Amino acid sequence: MATLLIVHHTPSPNCQALFEAVVSGATADGIEGVRVVRRAALEATASDVLAADGCLLGTPANLGYMSGALKHFFDQVYYPCLDATRGRPFGYYVHGGNDVTGAVRAMESITTGLGWRRAAEAVTVTGEPGKADIEACWELGATLASGLMD
Repeated sequence: MATLLIVHHTPSPNCQALFEAVVSGATADGIEGVRVVRRAALEATASDVLAADGCLLGTPANLGYMSGALKHFFDQVYYPCLDATRGRPFGYYVHGGNDVTGAVRAMESITTGLGWRRAAEAVTVTGEPGKADIEACWELGATLASGLMD
């Protein structure tokens, strides 16, 4: 059975709504043979990443960058996972009050360094998430999970 690892930092109701939509999409009817593992960014380990077949990442944009919690996750897993996870599919979502540019740039830079393969367009949301944002996160989860089906 394939494993999709969702690593997230969810400190606000807006981030929670996006996270719940991603999980709902990843566990939707019709997606079979994929185990969805959820880990808070401060709890996720290199072992979690090594055991996964794909990763979905979620972060708020804080002070022009990804959250410190997600940065800590990357700091912990980068070298232990560098060679073993090259080519691994991933996707991500970012929520910010008014600008997510720095957080997106950081996500792209770090995942490029890891050699991960983006399997879906990133979802970026500023302000309160609307219906289209929630649907985009649902699609992100569904796309990542369905891409891991046998």
